[in-house]
Formats: sequence, C-alpha cells, structure tokens
Amino acid sequence: MSVGAFGFHWLDTAVVVAYFIGITAFGLWVARRARTSDAYFRGERKFGWWIMVGQSFGTGTHAEMPVAQAGATFHGGFSCIWYQWKNMLVTPFYWLTAPWYRRSERTTIGEIVEDRYGRTLGLIYSVFAIAYFILNQGVMLQGAGKVISAASGDAVSSNEVVVAMTGAFLLYSFFGGLVASAYTDFVQGLLIIVLSFLLIPLGLREVGGFAGLHAALPPDFFVLYSERSRLDAFTIAMLAINGLVGICAQPHTLTMCATGRSERAGRVGQTYGNMVKRVCTIGWALTGLIAAAMIARRGIALANPEDAFGYACKELLCPGLIGLMVACILAANMSTCSTFMVNTGAIFTRNFFKIYVRPEASDRELLLTGRISGVLLTLLGVLFALTVKSVLHGFLFTETIAAYMGIMVVGGFLWKRANRFGAATAILASFGTYYALNWRATGELMLIYKWQAAPFAWAMLAGTALLVVVSLLTPPESEARIGAFFDKMRRTSDVREGAARPLAGESGQELLLLDLPGWFDAARWRGFLRRHREDVLGFLLAWGVVALTIGLAWAVVRFNP
Repeated sequence: MSVGAFGFHWLDTAVVVAYFIGITAFGLWVARRARTSDAYFRGERKFGWWIMVGQSFGTGTHAEMPVAQAGATFHGGFSCIWYQWKNMLVTPFYWLTAPWYRRSERTTIGEIVEDRYGRTLGLIYSVFAIAYFILNQGVMLQGAGKVISAASGDAVSSNEVVVAMTGAFLLYSFFGGLVASAYTDFVQGLLIIVLSFLLIPLGLREVGGFAGLHAALPPDFFVLYSERSRLDAFTIAMLAINGLVGICAQPHTLTMCATGRSERAGRVGQTYGNMVKRVCTIGWALTGLIAAAMIARRGIALANPEDAFGYACKELLCPGLIGLMVACILAANMSTCSTFMVNTGAIFTRNFFKIYVRPEASDRELLLTGRISGVLLTLLGVLFALTVKSVLHGFLFTETIAAYMGIMVVGGFLWKRANRFGAATAILASFGTYYALNWRATGELMLIYKWQAAPFAWAMLAGTALLVVVSLLTPPESEARIGAFFDKMRRTSDVREGAARPLAGESGQELLLLDLPGWFDAARWRGFLRRHREDVLGFLLAWGVVALTIGLAWAVVRFNP
C-alpha cells in the first residue's frame, strides 16, 4: 500500500491550519509599520539585502513552477530544465539593470514609462500591468489546485484551500502592504526550499537510488541538452531573450530592485534571489525524473505530465508530510500573490486614481485606495484561474507579453533617441505579429497559445525594428524630458531621499547599460574600471555563480554509483 493511501490525515490538517494561523499572525504583526502610502507601496525603501533576497525569491517562485518543471522533465528528461532555466544565462544582467528602478525614484514602472515617453504610454503600460497581475495570479492558482488535489488524493477541495489562502494573504497584505509582504516572503521562501527538495530522498529510496533511476529511464533523460526535450540552441536563446527583456517590464520588478536601503541591496536581492530559484529548479527537475521512474517501474501511465508532481506527493508522503507539502505550495503562491496585490494597488492608485480621478488626494486617501483596489483587482485573478488549461503555457504566455512591452522599457534606457511613436509602434507590431503568426499556424484565435520560439522571435524582431525605424523618422522627445530622465540614471540614489545626489561615477557606480550609442564617445571610456567598478565586479561574480550552478546540475544528473 502506498503511503498516499492514508489520504489527508488529521496531522496534515493540523500542519496546514498552523501554517495559516502562523503566517497570518506574523503578517499582521509586521503590518504595524505600514502607516503611510510610501511604506505600503515601497516599504520606505528600507529593506536589508537579506529581505530583498527573500522577497525576490519568494515573489519570483510560484506553485505552478515545480508543477510545470516536474511535468516537463517527466515527459522529456532533465534537459527540459531550460524551460525554467531560460533566465539562467541572463541572471548576471540583473546586477546591471537593478539600479535603473531605484534611481528613477518612482513607485511604479508605469510612472517610469510616463517620465520617459509621456502620459499616454504610461497609461497603456499601466493597463498592461494590471492585466499581467490578473493573468499571473490565475496561472498560480491553477498550479496550486493541480498539486493540492493530487497530493491529498482529492480528500481536500482545492477550491476550499484557495479561498483560505486568498483570505489569509489579502488580510495581512491589506493592512501591511509591502512591509508585510516582504517579511512574509522571506519566511515563506524557506518553505519553498523545503518544497523543492522534500520529495527527493523519499523518491530515491522508492526507485532504488540514483542507480535505480538510471536503470528505469532512457540515457537521454540524464543530459543537460537533448533533442528529446525539443529545446534546441535557438529555442534556449529565445527563452533567454524572453526572460531578460520580459523581466525588465514585469510590473513588480521595481519592487524587487528599488525597495532596499541601498542600490547594492537591490542588486543582491534581484540577482541572488533569482539564483536561489535556479538551484531549487534542480530539485524540481530531479523530482520529475523520480516520478517518471516510479511510473516506469509500476507499468502505469499519467493522463497529463503536469500531474507528475502531485502523483509523487501522493505516493511518497506520509501523514504530516502531506500537510507540510500543501503548506509549502501555499507559501509559494501566497508570497507572490501578496506582492502582486500590493503592486496592483500601487499601479491603480498612482497611475489612474491620482492622475485622472483625484490629483489632490491626501496620503491617507492614496493608502486607502491602494488597499481597496488591490483586493478587488486580485479577486479577478481567481476568476481567470478557471480558464487556464496548461500551467506551463500559461506561465510562458505571461512572460512573453511582458517581453513585448519590454521592447519599449528596455529601449528607453538603452537608447536616448527612442520616442513615444516608436514605442507605441513596437507594442502594436510585436503583439500583432505574435497573434497573426499563431492564428495562421493553428487556425484558431485564442488568448493563450503554446509558446514557440519562431513566432516569438519574429514578434520581437518586428517590435524592435519598428522602435528604431519609427523613432528615427519621427520627432525626438523633448530635450528637457530626456535630460531629466538620464540625469537621474547617472546619479547614485544611495543618499537620504530629497538630498542632493552625486554623480554615480564618483563612487564607482556608473551604469554599463545606459545609452549604449554613447559608448562610441571616447569620453565614456576614460577611467572605465574606476567609474564602473560596481557593475564590472558584480557582473563577473554573478557569472561565476552561474557556472557553479550549472556544474552542480550536471554533477547531480550524471551521478550513477
């Protein structure tokens, strides 16, 4: 009899209830600090590097990720890790881009877009941002539902758990905003690490260790690159571009990069919070291999590869541990949903309410509006969850639409000549090309298509090309707008807010990725290492950590005593 035959034991219920009570109480206790709109939306930019790491890791890791990764590996082998590792090769660039957001001195990316291109594009971005949060929350809820239902043997209704989960994070996020979200993210990040590796020792014992794992599965399941995964070099490159450009435009990225007490805290949080996630992905992929070996040894089949993670939970975990796994899954979702709720409220309040409804609103009104709008818009994510069919494709879709918006965002930092006409055309061209090519290939018009490298590549190429061409053929942005925007980027934000900001180059913090055409000016190369010390050293160190992480994955997958 499998361990999962015990069903959902009273010990499991006790663990889940204790988790709900504990995390809600902790969130409400921390919430006492959020008494102004700035504290609610940005935590007053006072978080230490360790909170920034936990916030980035917790917010960037969702319950659908282990589900999707384990399912992909179960079906195509360990090389499918690149679906989640698509950002691995661009993670060092996070060190270079993180200061963009803190130096803007803004609360939302919508405000940054408005500063760069004007109010209309700021509004367009803000509409996208709210849609992004709703879509993402729907995908996350679907991922949690798949795992909880399978892990408990349908003894627990996923809808009941989702309602309880939503009620908990809405409660402490409503009162505590980003302060409560960031601190609970750190705590819940520890549970996500447990989620990533809990099944591995139990699963290896079940299949006879690594030797049994290799005996049960084909050899090409144990390589970092394989044609079986259908991830060729071009596809991996497109996934990397998808990740790099997309993350720069994801609306919660400002929170991940700009709420620390220093620029370095933001750099460390964004870079190494995501690096922790890359390590956890190794655990998810190995869990998929273990599930595949269990299925092969038992001579059965799963109707859907994405059921692999839930199947392993049900078959391997004993009473108490099933409840712990459910708590870990809830932690992965609640940490993200909490941050998304606060950011949704910030977008609505700062980019709609304050501009179009009540420009003279007091700080108390802004705080209340942020709380109420965050709750109402978050509830739309629950409704969207009912329409999600594939967790993996839904996850990739939300990151893809962010990449199309990212052409405008990244282009605005890298090229002074980019203007509002080019940016608007880039958005229309990239989205139009994406839907036109997928409609032609499938014959169906849908919101979410299966992610494919070629349509994505053509859409990115079309958007980028038209950003350049249209910007060159139309009037530039005003010198005052461009001058003010780039002056902020060239000055360190590591001073008391409101104080004079010195040039970043004086402290070795000048940015490499800023106005790239300006590198043709000889003056940009004078004192290069002195002015760019923080960027260069941090970038090289991050590449070293990437190499170590890939080496670890190779060693794990090739281990066969």
